[in-house]
Amino acid sequence: MSNKNKSKFITKDILKSSIIGALKKLNPKYMAKNPVMFVVEIGFVITLITAIFPTIFGDNADLRIYNVVVALILFVTVFFANFAESVAEGRGKAQAESLKKTKQDTRARIVYNDSEKVINASELVKGDIVLVKAGEIIPNDGEIIEGIASVDESAITGESAPVTKEFGGDFSSVTGGTTVISDWLKIKITSSPGESFLDKMIALVEGASRQKTPNEIALNTLLVSLTIIFLIVIVTLYYFAQYSGVSIPVSTLIALTVCLIPTTIGGLLSAIGIAGMDRVTKFNVIAMSGKAVEACGDVDTMILDKTGTITYGNRLATDFINVDDVSKEELIKNSVIASLSDNTPEGKSIVSLGKNLGQNIDVSMANNMEFIEFTAQTRMSGVDLNSGTKIRKGASDAIVKYVKEKNGKIPKDLDSKVKEISNLGGTPLVVCKDDKILGVIHLKDTVKPGLEKRFARLREIGIKTIMCTGDNPLTAATIAKEAGVDSFIAECKPEDKIEEIKRQQAEGKIVAMTGDGTNDAPALAQADVGLAMNSGTVAAKEAANMVDLDSDPTKILEIVEIGKQLLITRGSLTTFSIANDIAKYFAIIPAIFILAIPQMQILNIMKLQTPFSAILSALIFNAIIIPCLIPIAMKGVKYKPMKSEKILLKNIGIYGLGGVIVPFIGIKIIDMIIAPLLLLLGF
Repeated sequence: MSNKNKSKFITKDILKSSIIGALKKLNPKYMAKNPVMFVVEIGFVITLITAIFPTIFGDNADLRIYNVVVALILFVTVFFANFAESVAEGRGKAQAESLKKTKQDTRARIVYNDSEKVINASELVKGDIVLVKAGEIIPNDGEIIEGIASVDESAITGESAPVTKEFGGDFSSVTGGTTVISDWLKIKITSSPGESFLDKMIALVEGASRQKTPNEIALNTLLVSLTIIFLIVIVTLYYFAQYSGVSIPVSTLIALTVCLIPTTIGGLLSAIGIAGMDRVTKFNVIAMSGKAVEACGDVDTMILDKTGTITYGNRLATDFINVDDVSKEELIKNSVIASLSDNTPEGKSIVSLGKNLGQNIDVSMANNMEFIEFTAQTRMSGVDLNSGTKIRKGASDAIVKYVKEKNGKIPKDLDSKVKEISNLGGTPLVVCKDDKILGVIHLKDTVKPGLEKRFARLREIGIKTIMCTGDNPLTAATIAKEAGVDSFIAECKPEDKIEEIKRQQAEGKIVAMTGDGTNDAPALAQADVGLAMNSGTVAAKEAANMVDLDSDPTKILEIVEIGKQLLITRGSLTTFSIANDIAKYFAIIPAIFILAIPQMQILNIMKLQTPFSAILSALIFNAIIIPCLIPIAMKGVKYKPMKSEKILLKNIGIYGLGGVIVPFIGIKIIDMIIAPLLLLLGF
């Protein structure tokens, strides 16, 4: 799933498989699943019979060629509808084939007590322990129970950068089909054969067996209803024509039926749904069902964790604030020295910020000092220099107590500066050298850049954002304001997330949330759209209905827009399809009755040349518009966040008005081309 492959709309292999697939789908048992196109197929069979036996229904024998042409156009119409669906499926199947390659010939080194045995990966069962060394493929999904290693997940995520996986960390879950590229891992298998995440991916991206979504079923019901109504209209017109003394050939009645029923959207409906799942997959997100993708388009409320989603999740140094009798340079210098051997994100950020402010301290100094690690008891860390100097950094009260024990003085302005940082939602880290307090380091959980604009985009389309955090209300309020979320839940526990989701759902809202831990699993299961991180726990991935292979929690913002794009595409093409019928009325109705009722000529506003050319022009346009719309169905209608009222007006303007104008132009052009040919044939 590399970016290069993502950009290709259709390849030679997909084209070939789509043509074969379109022909296979002509099976009446399959076509019956799409009632609109099934009516067209029945029409094709009947006109094919009249092409072979032109007088079977009492029509003129001279209509054989006309019947052949109508039958051919109807066949092409059905073929193009099936082709659209096959293209959508083919794009998913191409991805599935590349994923299947990662499963071929995979072997597993299973561990029995102190011995090892190599078996086929397909023989592994849940609970087995396997050892995977550098260069070997991880045979199945599992949890690391020992070791640390770099893992290449490009076969799954498309990203080339390796990920560090280790026991006991947030990245202890591994996926079958990925490759260990350094060191080794001992893994406990968590999936049975055929049930791994890779197996689910393959089944999902193939798309052919996907279930119709509720909105799709509702629209399909509407299309069936319209088809039935138009069939009744056609029957009525037939008897009206007989009463008026007009003889309508069976093939013309069928042509009229096919042109009036919603064949365009009927032919593209399934393809739009499959392509929606395909777009999510190409975004490196696996949707467990089409319903999950569609639900994204209806989301009203989004629940987001603060840590790792809204913020980077690591408190980073943003400023050095010296106390009155100490220079800022002295504070920065000693803060950096105290952090040289501190490998925590906070420690590294202090050294980095110090260097950016001009303190270029030789890192080799760390070899000549003893690093004092942070503990829950002391709540401070630091270094002891060879000269006997002791530098410490830590919580305000811990450092104050430490200095007092050394009979040092507490600066008068220390308390106010600590409170100022706390009020800003930051974490104050006080620094001292022996018995002297030098100042405070401002640590801040940094909000990811660009989120404020992205949340504003969601607000424009009516989606409310709620941030969940374990921080105190003051810190939570500060970060919520900076990020631009609508509201927040401070000191939030796992059960609080579930309660908030239930409360929103009770108000009729569709709720989405992200998570990666076992404690997030209940909330992910409760939410209408649950996005789990691929780097998260097995429990989280099983509870969610979407999994992000890149483990980017903010991606849910884009997924919601993809869901909206799916709904808008379906609505836009439905509008276009129904609007198309207006031009077809003006093409075919006058053509049928103009000989018996000359006054009907006034309705021939396109000035189509003959009744036969009018009917065939409308029928040909009806067939060729389907492949013309396939790229839109596959890629989706371009979506920009805006209020639903504006989206509705915009789409009515483009696809409603366009659906009226385009057929008038298209049918007229086709008539100009085929009318001379029909005259040569005597029609």
